[in-house]
Amino acid sequence: MNSSDPKNCYIFSLESHPLQDRLIEKIGAQKGRFDTRLFPDGESYLRLEQEVKNLDCIVLADLAHPNKKYLPLIFLLDTLKELGAASVGLVAPYLSYMRQDQRFVEGEAITSKLFARALSQHIDWLVTVDPHLHRYHSLDEIYSVTSRVVQGAPALTAWLKDQSDLLLVGPDAESEQWVAKIAEQSGHAFVIGEKNRYGDLDVKVTLPDLSQFGNAQAVIIDDVISSGQTIMQCVGALKAQNIKQISCAAVHGIFANNSDVELIKSGLTSLVSTNTIPHSTNQIDVTELLVSPIKDCVNSFRAEKMALELEG
Repeated sequence: MNSSDPKNCYIFSLESHPLQDRLIEKIGAQKGRFDTRLFPDGESYLRLEQEVKNLDCIVLADLAHPNKKYLPLIFLLDTLKELGAASVGLVAPYLSYMRQDQRFVEGEAITSKLFARALSQHIDWLVTVDPHLHRYHSLDEIYSVTSRVVQGAPALTAWLKDQSDLLLVGPDAESEQWVAKIAEQSGHAFVIGEKNRYGDLDVKVTLPDLSQFGNAQAVIIDDVISSGQTIMQCVGALKAQNIKQISCAAVHGIFANNSDVELIKSGLTSLVSTNTIPHSTNQIDVTELLVSPIKDCVNSFRAEKMALELEG
């Protein structure tokens, strides 16, 4: 991608998103504009306001609460393709439908595979931040298009480096490797809790002895906050050991059912998230982490397309 020639690329945003203008500036692109509304019967109307033929088009869409966004996203992606865009890529700072990665109970849909298969038909490439890769080793196992996974840890590390006397807290064993790396690079101590989940909203977190950290400010580190139950249990476990200053920093803040309000009520002194999902807690910017992977995807797709054309 030639950043000195912004006329070659448009960045559309499915909904208003703080990353759109930042990415436009860093990549050297133009803002994609489209008109959309609902007809009285609830069906969608969409019209592009620019010529996109032979131009690279990027659609920015965080896919938190995905069901209401999926059809509008597909309509936008496919319209760009139908009107001759040279490429159509998706930047999904938060990628949904990753947790149901196996059939836990007979008859369940493995929605991660179904969603990936469906979405792959409408895009040429995908860039996302910290998807839930638990049983999958990479997105390539379920997505059939070129993809790049951006790690949010460097953004959290940069934010933590400027602070002192912190104790980083990972809520469960799954977070240990991630939190340990952030702690090493930011220069802070860390501990890891043990989490037992008995249901979607029934979680218990236990922590090791923290007596040596009595005056430290605890910062709970997590990749995604959805219901907030894990964080609230972690706050309770910290308070039970007389830790008084407790903050939380996460990559993705979904905050289902206004759980951000409940988290503050539970005893958090501050709650911070990156700007992958728009929210009032956004204090950490991931723009710089996205620029290189996006350019790489656009250039890789161009090269593959040119190679195929030469072969043909």
